[in-house]
Amino acid sequence: MPIDLALLTAAHVLVLVYWLGGDLGAFYSSHFLTRPGVPAAQRLLAAKTVGDVDMAPRSALILAFPTGFAVALAKGWIAGPAWWGWLAFGLGLAWLALAWRLHLAHGGPPQVLRTLDLAIRWLLLAGLIAVAAAALVGVIALPLFISLKLLLFALAIAMGLAIRRVLTPLGPALAGLNGDTPADAEASLAATLNRARPLVLVIWAILLTATLLGLWTPTSF
Repeated sequence: MPIDLALLTAAHVLVLVYWLGGDLGAFYSSHFLTRPGVPAAQRLLAAKTVGDVDMAPRSALILAFPTGFAVALAKGWIAGPAWWGWLAFGLGLAWLALAWRLHLAHGGPPQVLRTLDLAIRWLLLAGLIAVAAAALVGVIALPLFISLKLLLFALAIAMGLAIRRVLTPLGPALAGLNGDTPADAEASLAATLNRARPLVLVIWAILLTATLLGLWTPTSF
């Protein structure tokens, strides 16, 4: 295997490692937010830890497509010039910079940046489904496993968007820990996270299935 292809493949594998590993770390840390008897200060520290650790899977999601696309181009699974891969990396790094800008913003990032990030996710979700569907019905030529992986990636993005919506009450619940009714805030916190955790498990199943497809690489059923 040429060194450039080996590096691309290693990068794509590391995306999976940091995505799943980061998700596991955030999932475990989130239990300190709902553990009975934990002081408010420790719950808030756990919330910050979860948010920081969660940037590993968030970054991995963004880098999954450019690394996978570059590998597919290098292996000839997708026909196209090499600059397509460089373009995918450039766009991916720009989106990654946006995601980290949102995470590191103090006092809240501008709403326009949040809207841009959401728009990118919805556009990518729609594009992945459209390309995979076109391939599956024979409009364009793609190996079967790539079409299926595109659908799985779209599903992972959809689960991420669903988790964001489910976690909407998280901010007010955390703010209420030091308020007049901390017990109500703790109950809201627990209910919110309990709704989000099954969606995280779905993402883990998606990642494991996509990994199997990447190793199996079936060209047809």
